[in-house]
Amino acid sequence: MQGAWLPLLLVGGLALSARGDPAALLRRDNDASGRCTYTFTVASPGEASCPEAGGVAQLRAELAALTARLSRLEGAGGMGGSGPRGADVSSVWSRGPQRAAPGGCEELQRAVERLEEDKGRLEREKEELGRRLESSTQEIARLRAARCPPGTGGVPGRDAMRSAGKGCGELAWVGEPVVLGRADTIAGKYGVWMKDPEPVAPFTRETTWRVDTVGTEVRQLFQYEAAEQLARGYPAKVHVLPRPLESTGAVVYRGGLFFQLRRSRALARYDLRAEAISAERELPGAGYHGQYPYSWGGYTDIDLAVDETGLWAVYSTEKAKGAIVLSKLDPETLEIRRTWETNIRKQSVANSFIICGTLYTVSSYSAPNATVNFAYDTATGSSRSLSIPFENRFQYLSMVDYNPAERRLFAWDSYNMVSYPVRLAHA
Repeated sequence: MQGAWLPLLLVGGLALSARGDPAALLRRDNDASGRCTYTFTVASPGEASCPEAGGVAQLRAELAALTARLSRLEGAGGMGGSGPRGADVSSVWSRGPQRAAPGGCEELQRAVERLEEDKGRLEREKEELGRRLESSTQEIARLRAARCPPGTGGVPGRDAMRSAGKGCGELAWVGEPVVLGRADTIAGKYGVWMKDPEPVAPFTRETTWRVDTVGTEVRQLFQYEAAEQLARGYPAKVHVLPRPLESTGAVVYRGGLFFQLRRSRALARYDLRAEAISAERELPGAGYHGQYPYSWGGYTDIDLAVDETGLWAVYSTEKAKGAIVLSKLDPETLEIRRTWETNIRKQSVANSFIICGTLYTVSSYSAPNATVNFAYDTATGSSRSLSIPFENRFQYLSMVDYNPAERRLFAWDSYNMVSYPVRLAHA
């Protein structure tokens, strides 16, 4: 404290002596060793004499009074001085009060930190709003292109998705995968993640769902408010299913999680709002628990899918001798509406997905440069070979599904949750 105030006292004394202030006295004299010393005396403005027992509190009070007096003197122009040393003295004077009040600097630093935090938060909100704006713009354009003809009385967005008419086409291209999240435990080596293309409030198209499927009692369904939360790995809620599920074939559609019950050919619908199973039904003759899986295994005998036309089951039966069978399902009751038997052997392909009523298969789950190699069109009942490049970046593809609302493929590739953009060729 003395080191900080001594230059101020010296400067103040010089100034007051120059002005002849009787309240201050500056003396210069040699001490006993012959060294030149300065003595600066300031009279107390409110005390005739010093009390004998002031202590530390009294010294602090005196120091506060002196600080106030020096501030008043500075405001009154009591600095004085001229010549080449005047600028140096002024700078010393102006720096003194800052040293005397470190609390002000600390408060300023805290304010700066709060502003930096607000800036970061606002930047994140700006990015999220930009993503939502882009998504809304695309959705508006899609709905305008698919508006109902006059007098039909339908709901434009939903009816267009179910019609498999305008906006549908044949798969022409699959883009490079984009990683949206990564599982951090062995339970997530393979799994399934999804969004509801036709959500029911309070859920939205941004609500994201995930199941890690390594294990014998798989019951946890993780709920995320958006894919960005999925990337951070912190779910908003964890649903515990009443019954364990099997394989990576689950989907979310119209407010329900549809899945295959463990060691069973039965399917179940779990109502996400009621948090209870609302429908359960066996898939007649369907193989299960390793009878007709995809080539990578994983008990993927029954694979559920959603496209513009509704809910599907992809499986095989003893009657079909291992060939893929497609069944269109009622999403409320799980009853079969119609069935198609293809000539594509289920165990010869790595996975499949459905777009606009056409089944597409992936050639390999491990080859980095795989292909979409077959297509089966339910409208014509015919299949054809394809060779559309499909990248397995992490070389263990355990799930792939199509989301008709986003027109993207969602996939699980060796701990990684990825998505692929697609392009359709319109007739």
